[in-house]
Amino acid sequence: MSYTKDEIRRICKEENIRYIRMQFTDMMGMLKNVEIPITRLEDALNNEVMFDGSSIEGFVRIYEADMFLHPDLDTFLILNWEDNSYGKVARFICDVYRPGHDGNHVPFEGDPRGVLKRNLEEMKKMGYSSFNVGVEPEFFLFKLDTKGNPTLEFNDYGGYFDISPMDSAEDCRRDIVLALQNIGFTIEAAHHEVSTGQHEINFKFDSAVEACDNVQTFKLVVKNIARRHGLHATFMPKPVEGINGSGMHVNCSLLTQDGKNAFYDSTTKNQLSSTAIDWIAGILAHAKGFCFITNPIVNSYKRIVPGFEAPCYISWSDSNRSTMIRIPAARGMKTRTEVRSVDVAANPYLAISAILAAGLDGIKGHCEKKNAVYENLFALTDAERNAIGVSSLPANLNEAIQEFAKDNCIKEAMGSHITQKLIEAKTMEWNDYRRHVSEWEIKRYLERY
Repeated sequence: MSYTKDEIRRICKEENIRYIRMQFTDMMGMLKNVEIPITRLEDALNNEVMFDGSSIEGFVRIYEADMFLHPDLDTFLILNWEDNSYGKVARFICDVYRPGHDGNHVPFEGDPRGVLKRNLEEMKKMGYSSFNVGVEPEFFLFKLDTKGNPTLEFNDYGGYFDISPMDSAEDCRRDIVLALQNIGFTIEAAHHEVSTGQHEINFKFDSAVEACDNVQTFKLVVKNIARRHGLHATFMPKPVEGINGSGMHVNCSLLTQDGKNAFYDSTTKNQLSSTAIDWIAGILAHAKGFCFITNPIVNSYKRIVPGFEAPCYISWSDSNRSTMIRIPAARGMKTRTEVRSVDVAANPYLAISAILAAGLDGIKGHCEKKNAVYENLFALTDAERNAIGVSSLPANLNEAIQEFAKDNCIKEAMGSHITQKLIEAKTMEWNDYRRHVSEWEIKRYLERY
């Protein structure tokens, strides 16, 4: 919804808004906020709310800490799922700026939302009007202990599309859907997923920035409503060994200047345009490089292993769910590519930026086209997959770091600031993990050796 400053002032007065949350996303994908009293609304509307950027991971050094929050007025929202006993709370999603040399504010290079906007400008220079994105985030619900801490105890023992009593989290999921609808989400489906305790709620596609804003809002709502039900919602990709992990399939399409779907061509055998084929080539060519962005934590690589439905192999098909990219059956304006490797730990702004940059590089003609794959890739040996030109995604975070470091296209999409800070942070994470001795190692080796 589009708002003017006067409309926001009026709504705040009529609804008796007492606090404003100025939200932004850090490099790691964590939603942050600066909360101000309503008496500072004018400061917010005039881009005068500041915060200390040196306290946010991946932002700036201590001697260049002052950052400004520029609210996107169209993201104004009353947080009606919040406890309103102290007064109603509203929010803006903000872009992060820093002081310029001339006294004006300039976009901060490390702001993930700004990174996505920059990549969208590159798309527009190539003649496309919009990048439409629809995501399918999965999550687990676990019980809380008596102290309110999360456990790994399931709240239900349902399976794919089960209903109560097997799916005893149905009421919680329904309340999440109602809360999302109350703030303007158009929910397309909500159901129990394959794994015990796992759920999925799909909402309508949107343009790229709005879609990423919605992911961040979605996660916040899910966690808040789950806690009211005595549950902990987690978007950790693989919290439980031996069952499917949680992904975030990304459906995407490009629109031309006249509003047509650039991926659709009714004259071809599979009704995919040459633009779509080039786009797919780009995503496949850079899949190893952007895996670091779309699967950003150590735990991500416990999900993308054979045997648990998550795609491990760099490939595409219009009817094969063992591939990394699937083309759903719908055509016309609904023609889209579904990138299935992305997980829910990803920073949505950076993940969508990486996918966009990769696809555009393919459209520029820089990437080799690949044939669709119709074999069950999980049933083939490494040699058989290699024979048909299918390689694997990185096996761990360290491999992903190395592949990212070699991919100039994806590094350019992220910008030098994000590139440097992410590599530093994730190398530390990997080294911390390498030093850890797990329970698995103790059980397997302590007595044997």
